[in-house]
Amino acid sequence: VVLIGLMGCGKTSVGKLVASMLGFRFLDTDAMIVEAAGCSIPDIFAKEGEAGFRKRESAALRSLVGVRNAVIATGGGIITQPQNLPLLRHLGYIVWLQASPALLHRRTSFNHDRPLLRDPDPKGKLERLLEERGPIYKSLADLRIATDELSQEESAYGVAESARVFFCQRQLP
Repeated sequence: VVLIGLMGCGKTSVGKLVASMLGFRFLDTDAMIVEAAGCSIPDIFAKEGEAGFRKRESAALRSLVGVRNAVIATGGGIITQPQNLPLLRHLGYIVWLQASPALLHRRTSFNHDRPLLRDPDPKGKLERLLEERGPIYKSLADLRIATDELSQEESAYGVAESARVFFCQRQLP
């Protein structure tokens, strides 16, 4: 199960719950990048720029090919690199966790580890990112869950149950 969406939509928190519900392991591409780099994402952005981070992100994604029984939380911008799109499709069932820019702003406003939100207008930046990335998320997603009115548990339940149906249908002759 691959979770996509903008920063703050709940990929990590919902992903951990989904993994628990399905008996899968939880993997987070951002955590993989931090571990491999030995420094934080803001430090990677400062040293290597966004391009360097995106290269690391693509490498983390490639390393997941062949992984089974996992819920994978991806970085919000992983879909901006064209070479990542077929990899994401190959990895499994893709769920877009969608939330309004206003909710995303509330969720991310206290987190200073998000280099792309170091903007004079972070809410406007989230709106622009959703406008740019939304069509890509939509084209990739097997399922879209609008999370604004849902708890993390409700979102996770929806992802887990839809994934069960998806995987059962794939096993039918």
